[in-house]
Amino acid sequence: MKAMFGGLALALVLAAGAAAAQDAPRDGGTITVALTADIRSTDPGINRDSNTDTVLQHVVESLVGYRADLTVGPSLAESWTVSDGGRTYDFKLRPGALFHNGKPVTSAEVKWSWEHRWADPAWLCRPLFDGTAGLKVDAVETPDPQTVRFRLAAPNALFLAQLAQFQCFAGGVISPDSLNPDGSWNAPIGTGPYTLKSWKRGEAVVLERFAGYKPLSEPASGYAGARIAHADIIRFQIVPDPSTAEAALAAGQIDLLPSLAPAQIDQVKAAGATVETAPGLGWSTLLIQTRDPLLSDPRMRLAIAHAIDIRQVAQARAGGLADANPSAVPRASTFFDDGFLDWPAYDPAKAQALLQEAGYKGQPITIQTNKRYDGMYDSAVVVQAMLAAVGIDARLEVLDWATQLDNYMAGRFQLQSFGYSARLDPSLMYTAVIGRKAERPTAQWDDPQAADLLAKSVQTDDPAARKAILHQMHALMARQVPIIGLYYDIVADAAGPKLKGYQPWPGGKPILWGAWKAE
Repeated sequence: MKAMFGGLALALVLAAGAAAAQDAPRDGGTITVALTADIRSTDPGINRDSNTDTVLQHVVESLVGYRADLTVGPSLAESWTVSDGGRTYDFKLRPGALFHNGKPVTSAEVKWSWEHRWADPAWLCRPLFDGTAGLKVDAVETPDPQTVRFRLAAPNALFLAQLAQFQCFAGGVISPDSLNPDGSWNAPIGTGPYTLKSWKRGEAVVLERFAGYKPLSEPASGYAGARIAHADIIRFQIVPDPSTAEAALAAGQIDLLPSLAPAQIDQVKAAGATVETAPGLGWSTLLIQTRDPLLSDPRMRLAIAHAIDIRQVAQARAGGLADANPSAVPRASTFFDDGFLDWPAYDPAKAQALLQEAGYKGQPITIQTNKRYDGMYDSAVVVQAMLAAVGIDARLEVLDWATQLDNYMAGRFQLQSFGYSARLDPSLMYTAVIGRKAERPTAQWDDPQAADLLAKSVQTDDPAARKAILHQMHALMARQVPIIGLYYDIVADAAGPKLKGYQPWPGGKPILWGAWKAE
């Protein structure tokens, strides 16, 4: 009996050891990721879209990055100090950091990278740093080779958040050797864990592990911390058709299918893939044109709010995987609490009373939508039915996405089913919504009190004070109803059986450092 138990114990130890070895990261191999469309360019922050950002974040690092909990952490900069009452930021560069051409990274290249973007008229994020949106960078200086200094015109709690924002690559650092001798763009020479090996337009972008990468000591979290690469190659394969991508995942031809629509989840699970989810930051909304003669009446807007059951809209879209949220503060944010769910309650009778009080006489109200993004279309269909139920003559106008986006940019709509891409700080989402329509037609909420609260929210870095201001902003929005928040999309990524160590995060963009391919 003793020998039997001894043999069993040995077998259990060996099995545990084998399992541990199987779970340990393995270097080598190729991870293939499906992209719905080709990237737009290789110049980070210039001529960009979501797919472009996803790929280039593996090649180019910013000084700082968002962690998975949406706080800002170190990346190319290992630390920073703030002085002069919040007007001066000194960043210390990561020791031993190298560009992909083997040259050491110094503060001179950080300053050059900033000036490279600033000089390019295609860099759409300039208004975030030139004072247009409140934050103004007066100067970037190089006190010594390992220190880069940013001087602000005034303290601003969003500076680090904007510097970490992955759409802009404002803090992204590239070598001047990324340019051709004539000053035109060639290819990114960055500091990230992967280098750009090839880009065959319309087919694939291939990245190769950078052997000279020196990681931080802080563990990886989101875009911050140690970006330790295990796979030799990351191949971003262009697969526009969802059915083709699902078949390729089932056949083992791709390892990761990111950004699943809720309707895809059960299907890819049935094919043997693992689906990982995380709370998302993309905000689905119903835009209201407050300059419209009919919708300029706050009673009309409040009636529309009472007519819409946002929980049913979220359920119809996400199949129970996302919760309704009318606020610009997502559940994934450290600022969120249930107070941000306060909103005019679903109450058809109250909606009808407000319509009568406003003198509504059955005038048609058009909801613009599109079929490229099925979430926008599904939301519009459900909202149309709810508005019709209280007596509003709501009509769908189904446009191609480019036309709808043009209308959004120009403010040409009454109602529009729309989605905002991820902003990793609530004040950034409010910045996208609040503004003067005469100067920025994309502004949905043109109100001096809202603008004042937004300005206050970025003048303090005290979390409790910022949260109190965010609550005031949400309460004001619930009274004025310049926009109706519906829900935040979940992040759902499907991984094949050989992909290990991969986790989605609220930022929504696939992160392949830290992941590996099993044999």
